[in-house]
Amino acid sequence: MEPLLTVQNLSKTYGSIAACDRISFALYPGQVLGIIGESGSGKSTLLNCIAGELPIDDGAMTYCDRSESLLDLCTLPEPQRRKLMKTEWGFVRQNPRDGLRLGVTAGANIGERLLDVGERHYGNIRTEALQWLNEVEIPDQRMDDLPSTFSGGMQQRLQLARILVTRPRLVLMDEPTGGLDVSVQAKLLDLMRSLVRTLHLSVILVTHDIGVVRLLAHRLMVMQNGQVVEAGLTDQVLDDPQHPYTQQLVSATLVP
Repeated sequence: MEPLLTVQNLSKTYGSIAACDRISFALYPGQVLGIIGESGSGKSTLLNCIAGELPIDDGAMTYCDRSESLLDLCTLPEPQRRKLMKTEWGFVRQNPRDGLRLGVTAGANIGERLLDVGERHYGNIRTEALQWLNEVEIPDQRMDDLPSTFSGGMQQRLQLARILVTRPRLVLMDEPTGGLDVSVQAKLLDLMRSLVRTLHLSVILVTHDIGVVRLLAHRLMVMQNGQVVEAGLTDQVLDDPQHPYTQQLVSATLVP
């Protein structure tokens, strides 16, 4: 099986600080890659570099698109990159307000992505938006409400619906459960796990929460000071951590 996304020796520096230092990995279709590390480890920088929101200093990134063409993400023209983000990719932001248009209704937030992929029939757009609200457990009667009237957990579910309606092949998630209380987190994680499985999504999930990666990620990369210090199958890394930093992260979550 060909990788969906290949990253080779990706580097990004800020002055003398290496935010990402020669990071390499391959992500396969239907696979969830978790990236953990403390604040400042470089994990969000890596995600933003992959999304094209930050320029990289060195390295290579290739993506195999729906038509099985290999795209060089480092030289991809900006209009093509924007189209990719609206169709085959999605970015779930930590603060859902950054991933939603707060001035339009919940239904319109979902419908906009359908317009991006060429759907023009208003009735079809509305029907599909309603289906996706149901999918993420938002009541039908909230369809014409503004997202600003929703709770944080409901905004995050709406952001998921907005992104997943175009059936993307790759979803980038930056601390998707951050800022939510524990019961809301648990519901959202259950929903995400079920959607990943049913839609056969490939996901890069950045988080500092080991419980989140244990539940969702097949493979895991541990970052410290811009470097990957350990990588492997999630259970393997968390149950038998080899690197002192990973051992420290895991033991910190076990303290009552």
